[in-house]
Amino acid sequence: MNVNQQAHMTSPYRQPQPALQGYAQPGYGGPPTQYAPYNGPNPGYQQGPTPAGYSPYSSLPCKTFPATLASDLSSNSSSPLDLGPVRPPPNSGPPPVSASQGYSQYTQGDVQNGPPTMSSQPHRPPVSQSYLPGSQPAYHQQYGAPHTSMQQMTNQMSGMQVSAPPPAVSGYAPHSSNPQTSVSFSGAPSFTPHSVSSQQNSPAASLTHGQPPSQSPFPGSPSLSQSPFPGAPPPVSQPQYSSAPPASSQPHYSGAHPLPASQAQFPGAPPPPSQSSPFHAPPSSFAPPAGAPRQPGVQPMQAPPHSQYLTGPPLPHQPMQGPPLSQQNHAAPGMQGPPAQPAGQGQGVQPQQNGAFGQMSRPQPGYGGSYPGPQNYGAQPPPPAAPPQKRLDPDSIPSPIQVIEDDQANRSSEPFATGVRGQAPPLVTTNFQVKDQGNASPSYIRCTAYNFPCTSDMAKQSQVPLAAVIKPLATLPLDEAPPYIVDHGETGPIRCNRCKAYMCPFMQFIEGGRRFQCGFCSCVTEVPPHYFQHLDHTGKRVDCYDRPELSMGTCEFTATVDYCKNNKIPQPPAFIFLIDVSYNAVKSGLVDLICAEMKTLLDYLPRESSEADSCIRVGFVTYNKVLHFYNVKSSLAQPQMMVVSDVADMFVPLLDGFLVNVNESRAVINSLLDQIPEMFADTRETETVFAPVIQAGLEALKAADCAGKLFIFHSSLPIAEAPGKLKNREDKKLVGTDKEKTLFQPQTSFFGNLAKECVAQGCCVDLFLFPNQYVDVATLGVVPSQTGGSVYKYTYFQVPSDGDRFLNDLRRDVQKQVGFDAVMRVRTSTGIRATDFFGDFYMSNTTDVELAGLDCDKAVTVEFRHDDKLSEESGALMQCAVLYTSCSGQRRLRVHNLSVNCCTQLADLYRNCDTDTLINFFAKYAYRSILNSPTKTVRDTLINQSAQILSCYRKNCASPSSAGQLILPECMKLLPVYLNCVLKSDILQPGADISLDDRAYLRQLVTSMDVAESHVFFYPRLLPLQKLDVEGDSLPTAVRASEERLSKGGLYLLENGLHLFLWVGANVQQELLQSVFNTPSFGQIDPSMTNLPVLDNPYSRRLRAIIESFRAERPRYMKLMVVKQDDKLELIFKHFLVEDKSASGGASYVDFLCHMHKEIRQLLS
Repeated sequence: MNVNQQAHMTSPYRQPQPALQGYAQPGYGGPPTQYAPYNGPNPGYQQGPTPAGYSPYSSLPCKTFPATLASDLSSNSSSPLDLGPVRPPPNSGPPPVSASQGYSQYTQGDVQNGPPTMSSQPHRPPVSQSYLPGSQPAYHQQYGAPHTSMQQMTNQMSGMQVSAPPPAVSGYAPHSSNPQTSVSFSGAPSFTPHSVSSQQNSPAASLTHGQPPSQSPFPGSPSLSQSPFPGAPPPVSQPQYSSAPPASSQPHYSGAHPLPASQAQFPGAPPPPSQSSPFHAPPSSFAPPAGAPRQPGVQPMQAPPHSQYLTGPPLPHQPMQGPPLSQQNHAAPGMQGPPAQPAGQGQGVQPQQNGAFGQMSRPQPGYGGSYPGPQNYGAQPPPPAAPPQKRLDPDSIPSPIQVIEDDQANRSSEPFATGVRGQAPPLVTTNFQVKDQGNASPSYIRCTAYNFPCTSDMAKQSQVPLAAVIKPLATLPLDEAPPYIVDHGETGPIRCNRCKAYMCPFMQFIEGGRRFQCGFCSCVTEVPPHYFQHLDHTGKRVDCYDRPELSMGTCEFTATVDYCKNNKIPQPPAFIFLIDVSYNAVKSGLVDLICAEMKTLLDYLPRESSEADSCIRVGFVTYNKVLHFYNVKSSLAQPQMMVVSDVADMFVPLLDGFLVNVNESRAVINSLLDQIPEMFADTRETETVFAPVIQAGLEALKAADCAGKLFIFHSSLPIAEAPGKLKNREDKKLVGTDKEKTLFQPQTSFFGNLAKECVAQGCCVDLFLFPNQYVDVATLGVVPSQTGGSVYKYTYFQVPSDGDRFLNDLRRDVQKQVGFDAVMRVRTSTGIRATDFFGDFYMSNTTDVELAGLDCDKAVTVEFRHDDKLSEESGALMQCAVLYTSCSGQRRLRVHNLSVNCCTQLADLYRNCDTDTLINFFAKYAYRSILNSPTKTVRDTLINQSAQILSCYRKNCASPSSAGQLILPECMKLLPVYLNCVLKSDILQPGADISLDDRAYLRQLVTSMDVAESHVFFYPRLLPLQKLDVEGDSLPTAVRASEERLSKGGLYLLENGLHLFLWVGANVQQELLQSVFNTPSFGQIDPSMTNLPVLDNPYSRRLRAIIESFRAERPRYMKLMVVKQDDKLELIFKHFLVEDKSASGGASYVDFLCHMHKEIRQLLS
């Protein structure tokens, strides 16, 4: 598809346009003819019923709704933002009548109905349009503040009023103390046209060609296109359109669609009614500009009583409120036919039915417009059944990019000091330094809210989930110190006698330092003599800042033998590599690749920073239908192979020589790795086993009495006769039915029991899958997920294209920091408790999270519930303690502490939430729920809870205003867009092309993601590279994930943590192509390349450095895919443009925002 095809191009179906009443219907496809001048709305034309939209969301009703949405998109959350009351339009006096207006013949770039070509300079109307005083008749307003242009009054669906809080004058609602974002949806117009004067005696026509939405250069800026004179009258006669485009001094706004160049105006003239100004004021919400007082000396004209201001359609006997919609495409009295169109152009396009909620849209770039449904050609038009609508301006609804950029600008320069209780950290997308002053770094813990409600009733009322995402072994940035290790000797860490919480900054020392009072349970405990220290005049110990456990939010204790299994100091852990040598694995080159890599990889096993060599021992097994164990004892000249064919009763045939130290047995190991590919080069064995492979590794670790990790490289569904044998149960017919949940559940309970055994031994499993067909990831992934391991999947693996990705994943997986045989417990202060846990782990009771392995990428999400009241004075405390064995075999305790505020006012709760963490929680909650509920039910639950959160805010915290306004809390204004991304994800709303294995794989992957990973996974980062600064280190500002933001002449890099796309527009400059691809021609770019050529020029070096930095940020290596515009791969790329409607039926951001507004209104009513 052509991403930047003009919106006025002929529809792909070449459907005829509806016949306007009184027009001669021209022949289609023939040259356009000249017509009489345009004279305003046609008295004889009525818009037919709006074509019914189909619902891409099975759970979303497809119904239009009148709504107005006003927004203060100010990102400055420190100042309270509020909107004044919604004002209906003045209805005293007749509406203006358009005078005769000539249609000029425009060139290709100057056509009215669509944006100009990308090569031409995009034009915008001047941001401030002056009225010439005295040149128009008097026209009085209800309010003295200047109002917006005529189009702003009448274009209900085309834009948003972005307004700052009005002054506190009589008639205005009081300020809310809470920053909020209120978005004016201008839904279906809230009036039906009726006869208003002798000059216009029939309903006005409305919106036949989709006009590009108006643009907001900066969310949050007040409307600028307002008359500078109070009570400035609208024009009675339309100014003539100039046949020339506006002056070239107009600013160029890249990344958004410019207004048509034909909308030029004479200086000083008011904007014509057909022009969209950068901010539209809908008829039902004329908010004055920020700080505008009532103008003295302006006498309101016979304003009707307030009760006459209607938000719905007027009754038949009532006059129409507000001026008529007078647009370019209305038929005027006396016109002989439709207005002339440029030579060579088609008839234009009908507005699109955009998504599930009946929203009319202008055609998306690259699409000719959808077929609008049957029209009444030549027949008398029916009465207006549904009011016509125009699409919300995407630039005027809350922008994730704007919020991210604002946070980066405001909060990245100063270090984030954690000493203040309940302080919300910067966003996960912001680069900032942390100073640990008593609360754990956001790298370790992030909460959904930093102000917990004091009572359970308040929590239920708000419906905001109280949860924390904890990443206990997170890797810190290089400029932050790792946790201090504290050794209290044989006595071990100091703890509370009652609740067993560990010593931390929340403990209060009393009685001169001889006792301490626990911050969690208030129990008083004696201080051991060796730990005693005097207190200063503030009641703090004088050595407070010398002891990390008393002054820092995170620290690590060395554990004593009492904390070890069976009261024995653990052995150093072991790594066992189990390699599939069946036909598929050998033929694909996988076995060769693994063996070659292993020779160097074994030099990089994890070790303590103080040690020269790793203490980890290694072992090797190969398998197909049977298992082959290898003796690689250092005293042997050649490795020895032992075959176990009795897979029903697995055992390890050797003890001495199976697990060895790498440096001692280096020569024997290298010899084995050379021989394995040769031994199995001619294999014809296609069947494999799987469960016995895990059992073999488990038995080996049991025999060595140590914890460890199994690295399993597996290629096919295990159908050989053995325990855990699986059958192919792939059935796409179940998708979308109540039985769909069975596809995510394991086939057999065998693997669940095996996982329990593995956890008891501290045996973690990492699984690398290389399937060419269905392998039942939902079942094979049970043991990795319950042991704290990972699953990696390389479908249709080929060494040239996938080898790099696999080897990088393997290297990182082997080298990363990992703890073994771990137990995690979350303690809380009185009033709340941890009730639910999400992640990759096993739980044998309700409090202890058991992980056979815990690495630096794994996060556990914990939900809290009230079991008593909380107090505002003491706040709420949480302590996460993780007991684990380090890679050197040392038992350690890592403790993270966090304190949050408590509140009795809902406004305080909504002021301190973290939307990214909320989305992480919602996604994990939903992905677990689909194991037991149909996906439609899960989606409905998410939508309902989010609507309840936002309606509670609207009802209890926002200033009183019209129900037509959608008002969002400042810190949650991105909740709708991110929630829509979760609902549209492949797990909850799959497309036809995604496999069941991929869905199970992604479901498991998200379960252990931290907040930064889930953020970019659901809302990918899209960078325009044509603006790349090759000299500096800064990245270009990202653009929103929508096809509208792509330019034909641009290069864009998109990443979501798993995939990396480089999109190349068809009109990219030759020198840019030469710099990046070493070819001057778009046609010669090789779409199969997975790495950019290494070229010696600044642009190539900078681009490759950016790609490498993206890969380094993410836990998994992202393979680069080059996507040429209109190439077949573009469909995959567009799947990640999450603000657009998805191929699987997911709603666009605009549509979903409308739907959320409707849900909120229903809850409020």
